[in-house]
Amino acid sequence: MTPEQAAHQAWRVEAGSPPDSTDLTHERVTVVVVMYNSGPLLADFVTSLEEGLAGVEFELVAVDNASPDDSAEIMETIAPSATIVRAQRNGGYAAGINLGVAAAGPHTAILVVNSDVRLGRNCVAQLLTRLRRPGVGIAVPRLVDGEGQVIDSMRREPSVFRAFCDAIIGAERAGRRALGEVITDRRQYEQEQTTDWAEGSTQLISAECWRVCGPWDESFFLYSEETEYDLRARDLGFSTIFVPSAGAIHLEGGSGISDTLWSLQVVNRVRFYRRRHGRLATVMFWLATFVRESTRAALGRQNSRAAARALMTPRYLRATAGPGSVRSKEGQEE
Repeated sequence: MTPEQAAHQAWRVEAGSPPDSTDLTHERVTVVVVMYNSGPLLADFVTSLEEGLAGVEFELVAVDNASPDDSAEIMETIAPSATIVRAQRNGGYAAGINLGVAAAGPHTAILVVNSDVRLGRNCVAQLLTRLRRPGVGIAVPRLVDGEGQVIDSMRREPSVFRAFCDAIIGAERAGRRALGEVITDRRQYEQEQTTDWAEGSTQLISAECWRVCGPWDESFFLYSEETEYDLRARDLGFSTIFVPSAGAIHLEGGSGISDTLWSLQVVNRVRFYRRRHGRLATVMFWLATFVRESTRAALGRQNSRAAARALMTPRYLRATAGPGSVRSKEGQEE
């Protein structure tokens, strides 16, 4: 049995108990998946939708971000009822999401999901029941990786203090002590709770939240777009809720990323922080981030060495990353 099959089987047994008696007959979910060189992932992705959206009416909108492979043709074959949107250019993850929502029919909620996610049984029904609570605009599931290990998907709002804690004692230790940005205390992943933001591979967004908040910010080609959206939603009165009874597998959630993608992630964190804070705070946040990456570079981490160089290059901090910067299939997936 492959790691993917083992993890999926575990979720079939452990996660996604039937939701309460809440009537979901008036719900209609638009599932938006952004494809970029996603062909090998699509068959299993589509298969998981039936189980993950059991009891829920849904439509699938698949956006192909100018893939060099035949992702669009594969999706047409395995999901003939899906709406296929062919982008004219690789505009990034947020741009693909926005194209998908623009092409959707009437809906009460939008499921933004990666093609490397496998939804657990009754996942979306569980999330929908939470979206009905006053003030909730986004609901996210408990994620595991391809080995069945829980992914630290909940986040606290970025701050200078948290960035320095991550840099000095490490993200894992800082997170366990509620000092860092990433929530790494595994006990927290057994509790239903609000979170400042969550990783963007699987997010259910209410239609009302989308109407008030608007589309995702396309200036972030990849990384920090979900941070921006979830915190913008919070600012406008819509919280993000973590639902451990809803389960999903993110196959690449625990894997490493290339030097280029890591640099993009690090730089976009600084760019995002600058959007919400003044010059002095941004300089301090940049410094904390540079300390973290340069320290790890000194310990031999190649991707941190690349990120430290990018942080010292003003044009990277100013510019919006484009398709020329990201050449792997990861370029469209969180």
